Amino acid sequence: MEYHKQSNCVYHCEYHLVLPTRYRRKIFNEGVFAYFKIKLDEIRKYHPAITIEEVNHDEDHVHLLISIPPKMSVGEVVRKIKANTAREIRNKFKFLDKVYWGKEGIWSEGYFVSTVGVDEETIQKYIKMQGKEDSGQTKFEI
Repeated sequence: MEYHKQSNCVYHCEYHLVLPTRYRRKIFNEGVFAYFKIKLDEIRKYHPAITIEEVNHDEDHVHLLISIPPKMSVGEVVRKIKANTAREIRNKFKFLDKVYWGKEGIWSEGYFVSTVGVDEETIQKYIKMQGKEDSGQTKFEI
């Protein structure tokens, strides 16, 4: 487990995101997905606090394991990813104009998110042990 540091906090905020395509259209082939990953890297250049740990796809959705700093909301990051990748992917792959009529984006309005982290039992044990062992938290492994 990796902790991230900012000027006022240390955090481990990882999320599993699933971004489905609009109408669950099967638009992700290896070429579209490779370009999607390039666009993700560009987003990270502008927002270096966002860390993409893992990314993969099926034909109609993408999965991301992503670390987001506490000062940013999950919804805010999802909007950034969807807005920047949809526009660029539509411009690069003209076949999508036949799949999505007009100016519709490629992403569904919704998304799935789940937190990833230390399990509840470990955190309960950690809290219960506070003040009982050497005050240093380095002895207790999370």
